[in-house]
Amino acid sequence: MKKPDLGLDLLMHFDHAQLSALAAILRSGSFDSAAAALGVTQSAISQRIKALEERVGTPLVRRGQPCTGTETGRRLVAHLDQVGLLEQALARDLGSEAPRPARLRIAVTADSLATWFLSAAATQPDLLFDLVVDDQDFSADWLRRGEVGAAVTAHETPVAGCDSTPLGALRYLATASPAYVARWFGNGVTATAIARAPMLHFDAKDRLQHHWMMTHLGQAPTPPSHRLPSSQGFVRACLLGLGWGMNPEPLVRDHIAAGRLVPLLPDAARDVALFWQTSRLLAPALAPLTRAVRAATKSALIGP
Repeated sequence: MKKPDLGLDLLMHFDHAQLSALAAILRSGSFDSAAAALGVTQSAISQRIKALEERVGTPLVRRGQPCTGTETGRRLVAHLDQVGLLEQALARDLGSEAPRPARLRIAVTADSLATWFLSAAATQPDLLFDLVVDDQDFSADWLRRGEVGAAVTAHETPVAGCDSTPLGALRYLATASPAYVARWFGNGVTATAIARAPMLHFDAKDRLQHHWMMTHLGQAPTPPSHRLPSSQGFVRACLLGLGWGMNPEPLVRDHIAAGRLVPLLPDAARDVALFWQTSRLLAPALAPLTRAVRAATKSALIGP
């Protein structure tokens, strides 16, 4: 089928009940759960999705366990959430109470989530957050696809239709336990030694450790590595001597002060600049959250 042109005029004329059915399926993972959440029959949910797919001209739901959304389906749900956010902002401006909390989907880095983002989120009781965790070098792609309303990203140049606000830099330190350093780097942290020492990496997109090795050792070998997609798990693994890794300074500050972790090299931090990119259309509605984000980063980030 022809890929639909989801222009704003078209989106604004979709049936709200059909969009709500789609959102309920993608959030709950099944037609049955969506029906229960909306208080209708499964047949009604199926009919709404069929009508919506016929209107758009492309599949919106991948049937399975759980059901997931196609790219177009996810964009439509993001649109529904953004309309809800605009309605809430309008109610606030008119001095009335919004009928329900607005839902906001945001692409955020795992380390931001572990260090400062939740402090900002906690100041927004009228928002329900749907957080997509992705690497800072890739999180802006969610904005480009129209699947989120905001993103924490390493890209300063704003995505088309978005504003970019500098937040400062998250400082990373290559750290390990003293016992690990004694075992693997008894003769110093060299390219030869680090090529044999077990390393931690977050996922296939994580290049922080390799960038650090290239900057400070002149080479970026491929050491044996543990794949560990958890910011807190990274710290715990380092404490247990499982490997070395790049840890956000706010998460390891106390461990370094207590001697439980040590930097592999002195004065060898890597600072990653972060930016808060938001949809320009949603900027007024997101203004309270943007202020909270900037406040939360003052104690966790360097700069801007």
